[in-house]
Amino acid sequence: MQHSKRHIAILGSTGSIGTQAVEVIKAHPDTFQVEVLTTNNNADLLIQQAIDLKPNVVVICNQDRYDQVFDALNPLDIKVYAGLNAIASVVQMDNIDIVLTAMVGYAGLLPTIKAIEAGKQIALANKETLVVAGELITALAQQKGVNIYPVDSEHSAIFQCLVGEFHNPIEKIILTASGGPFRGKSREFLAGVTKEQALKHPNWNMGAKITIDSATLMNKGLEVIEAKWLFGLRPDQIDVIVHPQSIIHSIVQFEDGSMKAQMGLPDMRLPIQFALGYPNRLPSTFPRFNFVNYPSLTFEQPDTDTFRNLQLAFDALDRGGNAPCIINAANEIAVDAFLHDAIGFLEISDVIEACLAKVSFVKAPVYDDYVRTDEETRRVAAERIKSLV
Repeated sequence: MQHSKRHIAILGSTGSIGTQAVEVIKAHPDTFQVEVLTTNNNADLLIQQAIDLKPNVVVICNQDRYDQVFDALNPLDIKVYAGLNAIASVVQMDNIDIVLTAMVGYAGLLPTIKAIEAGKQIALANKETLVVAGELITALAQQKGVNIYPVDSEHSAIFQCLVGEFHNPIEKIILTASGGPFRGKSREFLAGVTKEQALKHPNWNMGAKITIDSATLMNKGLEVIEAKWLFGLRPDQIDVIVHPQSIIHSIVQFEDGSMKAQMGLPDMRLPIQFALGYPNRLPSTFPRFNFVNYPSLTFEQPDTDTFRNLQLAFDALDRGGNAPCIINAANEIAVDAFLHDAIGFLEISDVIEACLAKVSFVKAPVYDDYVRTDEETRRVAAERIKSLV
């Protein structure tokens, strides 16, 4: 590193991952210095974070909130910008070492590309970036000599298991899933569930979109696609197992049959801290796991007949091309519709399946193809939702 501290940009600082990253950084003031904070709309929290962390720059995507943020932070000599293009610009600043991409959804793609082009190391919490454009992102990172450190608890677990093993081929990886709030429920039950029920995750405290994705198992499907690109795997080398206690965060099986697992209490601050501090493990005051409190760790196969999104994600991964981009955009629109009571829980899968069937397929997409696919899919998804109402 060029600096005595690691200089960090947090994209999406007011969301679930962003706020926990702020906790990690404040606990290690001699190790980290925040240079950039960004948010979509939460001006009040952005202002408070900026007052606490004294970054060089903040960006508010919602330009209607710019004046509020500028008036609050200009006296502190903190630069204030607005709009998504501003985020794509500030991530290229010379004094940034690592960019934590914690923006939600497709919006995280362009800033991540610009950060990689500028040679910044990436702590990746925005799984949609690799889901949408995994081939493009991994090739660009290799070309620029940029490391991508996973922040998702499951991918962080795989990464931690691989430290010291990078020369040993992987036979397969096993991503664990909690099963969400509706594990074991029938389709008949799911037909009547509400967003309030779906937002009550049994183990993790996350944002609304990812919590719904966990309830539908789409989150695990997106993680399967992300894992393919992060670890250079074939689809048949990736398994999913339901582990309701969320203590084993994922497993690597090597060619000799030996398996390594990373374990711990469910706490997103640990993978965030590992990604930002790698290769060092920084001390923490996080709660410690005690085997006596968990006399039984259980495992079961995911029910892909009831929770169809996981199978749709595997299907998109097998098809390749822009199919993962299609399911990502369709899912974003469908989840938003469910959160606004426009469709039912099971209809999320219906919307995604309809988009996979209807949106133009591109076998070898480039960046502009991803942009067009995202736009077309959102239009097709919106039309499908109107037909369901």
